[in-house]
Amino acid sequence: MKQVKKAMNYNAKFIKDHIDIDIQVADDKHLIFAKYICDAMKESAKARGTGIAERSIDYLERKISSQMAFVAMDLKLNTWAGFCYIETWDHGKYVANSGLIVLPHYRGLSLATRIKEKAFNYTRQKFPNAKLFGLTTNPGVMSINSDLGYRPTNFSALTGDKLFWDGCKTCVNHNILVSKNFKDCLCTGMLFDPHRKKSRLENEILKSKNQNNENTSLEGASHG
Repeated sequence: MKQVKKAMNYNAKFIKDHIDIDIQVADDKHLIFAKYICDAMKESAKARGTGIAERSIDYLERKISSQMAFVAMDLKLNTWAGFCYIETWDHGKYVANSGLIVLPHYRGLSLATRIKEKAFNYTRQKFPNAKLFGLTTNPGVMSINSDLGYRPTNFSALTGDKLFWDGCKTCVNHNILVSKNFKDCLCTGMLFDPHRKKSRLENEILKSKNQNNENTSLEGASHG
């Protein structure tokens, strides 16, 4: 068992030291990965035993072609390592970065965080006044969202667009959502409101982070 664990740690270190990952805004050159991404999403949902709204290959291809998706590319192997896409609801008033997935052998490299950060910043630029939201059962995703400024919220604060909630029909937990009249489920609703006034504590934390970044920058410059 120790030898197996040692080998796994070695493989993880080898991958981390030898890969070159670039998070890219998707376009037509990434269409060749759509089927594999679709299959990986289904397998991931089965493995976790939790809900995920299924998307067809055609749906993912449309997101990729319209530059409404993000692909983590392994530049050395010229293949994909992770993915997510943008969905808009209520005429752009609500936006979601959905379908986040990282292939198993690329996990543990903070790729999920990098993909979410890229998607978040791109979405904020493209839809500056939109509320960003998500539904997830994944504690890791909740943590990343929290760091980006999302806050847990009631489902009533999310989009009322019927098409969004219809997307939950392919989730294994849809019956729970229906039984609770679409007001609750196993997922946690999270919302980033660009117009929400930050609390004093949040402003103090932000100020502290900015000061630390400035100090780090000054220290880095002094060594130049």
